Amino acid sequence: MSEAGETQFRYIVRIAGTDIDGKLKLPYGLAEIKGIGLQTANAVIKALGLDPERRIGELTDEEVRRIEEAVRDLRKLGLPKWLYNRRRDYETGEDLHLIGADLIFQARRDIEREIRIGSWRGIRHKLGLKVRGQRTRTTGRLGMTVGVRKKR
Repeated sequence: MSEAGETQFRYIVRIAGTDIDGKLKLPYGLAEIKGIGLQTANAVIKALGLDPERRIGELTDEEVRRIEEAVRDLRKLGLPKWLYNRRRDYETGEDLHLIGADLIFQARRDIEREIRIGSWRGIRHKLGLKVRGQRTRTTGRLGMTVGVRKKR
């Protein structure tokens, strides 16, 4: 894409299986990837020595490749463990950072495991109720509404 030092602007850049708008600045563009937030995006950009003010569409193919490698395995960059989205994985015990379809698949497996072992959260998931301690008396209702009839 680059000839004689000039880079061609790309309006859509594909990184880690996600199409990203080329007009977005680097941190916001990387945050479009499922499993990467602004804080993680900024950490990756700083670790790779890129300018956060650049647009995604201005990146060269080499820079896109470097970003993709870094996003796929954050451990190579030496980022702190508290930045990962899956610390002490249930099956392996390792600190992992999952992105995209892997993240969705693993979350679904976690829910299925909790349902299978019959934990409180698993029961709530199974019944389709709220799981994280929210109130349920007035919110989260499904189905037809039941009205109140006034006395005549």
